[in-house]
Amino acid sequence: MLYSFFHSCQYEDDTDLALVIDSHCHILPPSFRDRRAEIAKRDATFAALLSDPNARIASADDLLAAMDRDGVDQAVVMGMGWTHHQVAVEANEYIIQTVGDNPGRLTGFCSVNPGWGEPAVTEAQRCFDAGLVGIGELHADTQGFDITDVAAMAPVMELARSDRLPVLVHASEPVGHQYPGKGGTTPDKLYRFIQNFPGNVIICAHWGGGLPFYSLMPEVKESLKNVYFDSAATPFLYRPEVFGAVSELAGAGKVLFASDFPLLEMSRPLEQARNAGLAADVEAALLRGNAAKLFGL
Repeated sequence: MLYSFFHSCQYEDDTDLALVIDSHCHILPPSFRDRRAEIAKRDATFAALLSDPNARIASADDLLAAMDRDGVDQAVVMGMGWTHHQVAVEANEYIIQTVGDNPGRLTGFCSVNPGWGEPAVTEAQRCFDAGLVGIGELHADTQGFDITDVAAMAPVMELARSDRLPVLVHASEPVGHQYPGKGGTTPDKLYRFIQNFPGNVIICAHWGGGLPFYSLMPEVKESLKNVYFDSAATPFLYRPEVFGAVSELAGAGKVLFASDFPLLEMSRPLEQARNAGLAADVEAALLRGNAAKLFGL
């Protein structure tokens, strides 16, 4: 039986139940479009994901227009798993300014590379002081760090833990088709990472590469008590039944609606989620309630 987490959330009126929060959207400074070749030479993640001239780069204006068109009220925005420090600072500053210009609509994460050591902590703290509310998306494969290395991850994770802010991690499936950026951050690595930092709030993107399916093992379910799973890029990965399956296995309070915009327009995963046959309270928790509680929206 699906959990009824939403019964524990209080909202002022029924109108709130229709609102939608997209918990995983990527925006970049508009200048990055014209500087695509330059940025690709400087940053390995950008090169892997966006060096193709046909790969879409979205600005805040693009995102806001998509939100208005597709009926999404609020979005969590981020850059990507940067490898070049100065590129990251430029992108993070754009996130800070954009969030400040759009209160009530956009909430921001900062993007750093744990492999930088102290500079990563300094940049994350700068972003937190400026109003950003999490770290991500971390992409171990393109950023070149070992997510299971406690010493390498500890400085960034401790900063996030001390401020009780979430860390969003890219995840990939150990089976199935290949796609750009899939990488090798599979459930076994994610699980070790989560066990290494039990006090942190962690969001596993893309359904954690299937990690929540192991929640049928009692010790795994216990280890995932501070872990959330987002639905980014679901139409490329799973059938709609995944929404109900993970809501039941991991808990309906641990699933966040996410599109991975601009990889996908929001309308497609939103339609998929609404047609997944979820109970009304579970759907409401997925589309808004869980994110509102987690991010303080």
